[in-house]
Amino acid sequence: MTIQRRQFITSSLAASSALATAGLFASGSVQAQELLRIIVGYPPGGGSDRVARIIADKLGPLLGSSVIVENKVGAGGRVAAQYVKTAPANPPMLMLANPAVMVVSPMVVSDVGYDPDKDFTPVSEVNSYVFGIAVSSAVPVKELSHLFAWLKANPKSANIGVPATGSLPHFFALMLGDKAQVKAEAIGYKGSAPLITDLIGGQVPVAVDTLDVLLPQHESGKLRILAVSGEHRNPACPNVPTLKESGVNLSAEGWSTLFAPKSMPAAQVQRYADAIQKVMRDPDTVRLFKGSNLDPVVSSQEQTRVRLAAYKKQWEPVIRESGYKP
Repeated sequence: MTIQRRQFITSSLAASSALATAGLFASGSVQAQELLRIIVGYPPGGGSDRVARIIADKLGPLLGSSVIVENKVGAGGRVAAQYVKTAPANPPMLMLANPAVMVVSPMVVSDVGYDPDKDFTPVSEVNSYVFGIAVSSAVPVKELSHLFAWLKANPKSANIGVPATGSLPHFFALMLGDKAQVKAEAIGYKGSAPLITDLIGGQVPVAVDTLDVLLPQHESGKLRILAVSGEHRNPACPNVPTLKESGVNLSAEGWSTLFAPKSMPAAQVQRYADAIQKVMRDPDTVRLFKGSNLDPVVSSQEQTRVRLAAYKKQWEPVIRESGYKP
């Protein structure tokens, strides 16, 4: 190859590289545009993490970008909220959060470090879940009315185990105590695993946790779910009645919702909201959620805002009246 030809090729490659680099800067960095992070405030393997990873896998191809899940664990999800609130705009991020982070903590923690209304924009609710009231299979109680009778007869043993102090199951347990006309004590555990172990072992007589957590042990015969908190029976356990069917005028459910930091432009938020709705309508997404005993939800931004407002209206009085402080 002649010297002149080598120089021509080198010059052409340099020019192409310069044009490509200029294009990157003009578009605001391809890497920044091609990466979306979903922040989860809980450890890998839990319900929130499973939800985020199913959505991330489906969302990437729709957006034509990489979508990754990052676990920012600590303080019951508050560390993740504080992180997303103050993080730089690029690469963009969404946070998957639940009522404990966006409703309970701002009411009971004196310096929570974020404002759920001022610092975040709801993007889309993606799943809902109900609670189960369970006893060990060794306990002869088989109906909720029998459990209430036992609690009234043994008020000093009216301890209800919950997966975390200050969690939604915690306040739901207090509501159950009111319905049973006993002053129930919510016993907080460090997660569902130790709670279920103690329930099966008889260290705690009754537990409230999310249905997806209780169901495997119910199906294996190690514990018995007496009632579920939804408005309707759950298809995963059709023989278990609702609270209302059991004579208790009470219902409750939780949710997982994706939020954007308030700094994210409205057009970008809407783009993500539209894509997430498509993901949640995908039959394979529904299959994956159902396989994890999770209930998928398709929700627009406006529907999500309305639901959040109704949820706060239901739960804020319960939380205030409990007098709970961490």
